Amino acid sequence: MRAPVSATARRRAAFHQLTVSNVRQLTHDAVEVTFAVPAQLAGFYDYLPGQYVALRARMPDAAGVLRELRRSYSLCALPIQFPDGSSELKIAIKRDLGGEFSTWATSELGPGGVLDVMSPSGAFVSRHSATASGPAQNVLTSMNHPQQLAGRNGHFVAIAAGSGITPVMALAASLLAGSSGAGSGSPSAPDGSAAPETSLDLLYVNKGTMDIMFLEELADLKDRYPRRLAVHHVLSREERIAPLLSGRLDASKLVALFDKAIHAEDVVEWFLCGPFELVQLCRDVLEQRGVPRENIRFELFTTGRPDRPAGQHGRPVRIEESRENRTIAFTLDGRTTEVLSPIYARESILNAALRLRPDVPFACAGGVCGTCRTKLISGEVTMDENYALEPEELAAGYILSCQSHPTTDEVTVDYDA
Repeated sequence: MRAPVSATARRRAAFHQLTVSNVRQLTHDAVEVTFAVPAQLAGFYDYLPGQYVALRARMPDAAGVLRELRRSYSLCALPIQFPDGSSELKIAIKRDLGGEFSTWATSELGPGGVLDVMSPSGAFVSRHSATASGPAQNVLTSMNHPQQLAGRNGHFVAIAAGSGITPVMALAASLLAGSSGAGSGSPSAPDGSAAPETSLDLLYVNKGTMDIMFLEELADLKDRYPRRLAVHHVLSREERIAPLLSGRLDASKLVALFDKAIHAEDVVEWFLCGPFELVQLCRDVLEQRGVPRENIRFELFTTGRPDRPAGQHGRPVRIEESRENRTIAFTLDGRTTEVLSPIYARESILNAALRLRPDVPFACAGGVCGTCRTKLISGEVTMDENYALEPEELAAGYILSCQSHPTTDEVTVDYDA
C-alpha cells in the first residue's frame, strides 16, 4: 500500500473500500450517506469543502450481467477527524428518474454496505489562496495541488438547485466559520482568528418545500450566523408570498433578485451548482453585469447533452495493422504504457488507455468532473467538451482524456503531472 497522503499534498485519485456507517433520509427521494474512514486510510480522504468523491459498484444490467457503474457525489459536511485518527465522509444522493445507481442507493443502500470510494477530487473551491508567506492571491486551479486553494473573508454568493446544495453546504459552513482548511473539525481563519466580516447569500431553487434538502441544517446555520447568512428559497411549483421567489427562475427574475433581494455588489466569489441550464443562465447574467470570470466558480450535474453517452469503460476496439493507427503513450504511477489507437475508431485517450490499464482515473467520462485530467506532453489532440478545466489549466497543457482524441501520429500524456 502506498503511504497515505493528505489534501494538502499532491495525489492522484484512487479507490479504496469504505463501509457505510449511516444512511439518513433527507427528503422523499434523497439520502445522506456517511462512510467510516479508518485511521490507516484517513490520509487518503482529507478534502477541501466543495470537493467530491466518485463511487464505484458492480451492478447487473437487464440481462443480469454485472457491469461497473461510477457516479460522483459532492461531500456535504466539513472535514472532521476523530481522536483515534479515523474520519468520515458524508455525501448526499438524490434519486434521478431512470438513474440505476441513485435508485439503488436511495432504496437499498444501508449501514454495513461496502463501496469503492475514490479519494476526494474537484476544484469547486475558492480560487483565493491564503498562505503563510503572503496575502491571498489568485492561483492556478488544480485538483492535484489542493493546497493552493483556500478561503478568504468577504461577501460570497451561492446559487444552487436541488442536490446542487450538497457542496454548497460544506462551503457555506466553512466560509462562515472563517476557514476552508482540511482535516479539522473546528475551523478557524487562516491567521487563527474569527472572521465576523465573512457573509453569504444563498439562492436555493427547488420545486417545492418537500424537495428542499438540508432544510434543518440550513436553519441551524441561519441561527448560528443570523447577520451573516441570508437564505432565499425559490420554489418553482409552490406559491410564495414574494413573487420573485415563486415560479421558474429566468433571466429577468434573476436580475431582479440581484437588484432587490441579494447583496450582489462587491462579491468576492460566486458559487454556482446545479443542472447545465441553470448554471449557464447564471453565468450569462453575471457576465452581462460585468462580473469577472475568475470570480465565478461553477459545478455541473451534467453537460446538458443527453444525446451523448457519458460512460466509457474501455469499449472494444479492433487493431488492424493494415489500417492507420496512432500511438498513445501515457504515464500513470510512474509507469509509461503505449497503446495503438485506430484512426477509424476515433476513440478517446481515456478509452484507449483503459484497454490496457483499468486503473486509469475517471468518473463521469462526460467532460464535467475533471477526474481524468492529464497533461499533454507531446503531439496534438482535439477535445470535444470541457466543463472542468480552467483557461489557466488549458494554457498549461492539461486536457480531459475522456474528451480528447489524438490528431497526430504520436501523442504522449502524463497523468502524474
